[in-house]
Amino acid sequence: MPSGSSRSNAAMAAALRDFVAQVLVVGAGPVGLAAAIELGHRGIRTLLIERNDRVGYAPRAKTTNVRTREHLRRWGIADKLAAASPLGIDYPSDIFFVTRLSGHLLTRIENANYCAPGRNPFYSEHGQWIPQYTVEEVLRAHAQSLPTIEIRFGVELTALEQHERGVHATLRDAASGAKHTATCEFLIGADGARSTVRQAIGATMEGVRKISRHYNTVFRAPGLDRAHPHGPGIMYWQINDEIPSLLGPMDRGDRWFFGPTRVPDGLTLSERDMPELIRRSTGIDLPYEILSSDEWIASRLIADRYQVARVFLAGDACHLHPPFGGYGMNMGVADAVDISWKVAGVLQGWAHPALLDSYTRERKPVHNFVMDEAVANHALLSNQLWQDGLEDATAAGARIRAAAGERIRQAKEREFNTLGVILGYRYEDSPAIVPDGTAPPPLHFRDYVPSARPGCLAPHAWLDDGSSLYDHFGRGFTLLSDRGADDLDLDRARRDAAELGVPLKRLSMPSRRIEELYAARHILIRPDQHVAWRGDAPKSWAAILRHVTGGGPVC
Repeated sequence: MPSGSSRSNAAMAAALRDFVAQVLVVGAGPVGLAAAIELGHRGIRTLLIERNDRVGYAPRAKTTNVRTREHLRRWGIADKLAAASPLGIDYPSDIFFVTRLSGHLLTRIENANYCAPGRNPFYSEHGQWIPQYTVEEVLRAHAQSLPTIEIRFGVELTALEQHERGVHATLRDAASGAKHTATCEFLIGADGARSTVRQAIGATMEGVRKISRHYNTVFRAPGLDRAHPHGPGIMYWQINDEIPSLLGPMDRGDRWFFGPTRVPDGLTLSERDMPELIRRSTGIDLPYEILSSDEWIASRLIADRYQVARVFLAGDACHLHPPFGGYGMNMGVADAVDISWKVAGVLQGWAHPALLDSYTRERKPVHNFVMDEAVANHALLSNQLWQDGLEDATAAGARIRAAAGERIRQAKEREFNTLGVILGYRYEDSPAIVPDGTAPPPLHFRDYVPSARPGCLAPHAWLDDGSSLYDHFGRGFTLLSDRGADDLDLDRARRDAAELGVPLKRLSMPSRRIEELYAARHILIRPDQHVAWRGDAPKSWAAILRHVTGGGPVC
């Protein structure tokens, strides 16, 4: 038999084999990769399938926010993502509002999305302007390095059945059409807006469909970065009455993105007409090579259910919203982290299955809050910001531009200075949180108020040795105690955790500054760095640990 046939038969045999895993993750975008990595770091045998190869020019997300990069820091790959930045990690993340790229500056928002390197007291990692496909490459390489993860591209889910002890999935090889199966204990659907998993569990998307129609084009334009007077930035809002639009640099090789918010009569959005649209919108005559162009619809939709028994939805599979604010991919990564550490706890036996019910109750209110922010940002695009006289080269035009610039800055700051949204969300009604009866900190889109109140993200701090407090948290739960904590009380906590099998790291607050920041004798911090409980010496550490791992409320 020819050697080529042998290789073909061997490949077919591999494609036809059945898979057995603890968790099947469907979809290998950033959300599915994040789920696989979180599970892999906890030693969970995970099969990750993806029907595509995930390679392409499509812009998708371009902002990896500070919270997502903090998760990458936990996984040990934040530096790898920084090194992959195509424009350089120091490239200024400024947003310019101009009449045209060749025209007048109206205003500028500096350090949008907190991408400037350097220490900030509120977070351990700055944001990053980087194409989603590059983020995927870094995540994929890390996932493939973890011994309990298997990734299969070109494989799609066609059906699933649940039973008392697990899930049976039918898979299809996209190239050959061959069918094979996967047996798992849990399944996470991170398969995007057209989720097969969502359909399989009978979940439906509710909300407002087709708020608006948009177009994304990726193009190559050598010299465009030097052909305008405004300086480097990550996004230029072109506010004119002819072709209002957004554009900005995207990748190496003079690669840019462009999205018109209104198209004049007589022109189409075909690749043939797109160079002329870019030329007229910018006022800069250069050769524009179109690399890709696609249409997308902005909606505000959320699934009526995120879970049916052993199957869960994450990311775009359960929430869709306009991308303005850069929340979508980042919110999906947080979904993946939330459900994955809980699934791992159940599989490893230290969490009660009821812990999984906290996923929807925690994430859905956050989704609604963030989606409302995105919809508010979407209400003010380039075409809504135009007013007569903005392009007039007169003294009156200059006055109009000055007034418009201030108005635009006030209106659009909500989209680009959003630390209160990124870090300030909290889990108010979670069965896995022990409330302490205190009032929540104020919630503001920009102003983040750190709080150790249960449900909030544990406040960040830099230590004297240059490390982040977060670097010292355990992979499981962390009991952070002040320096006056009683050793016998801490021993009881350790003993109760050991008896329950709950992974617990004891950590002493290293300074008075951190004691003042946390303002309690003991803080119990979850694997996802949210506060689960705080207080003085409890009557029963076991009762608290059972509560935060799904075993029922503290009596």
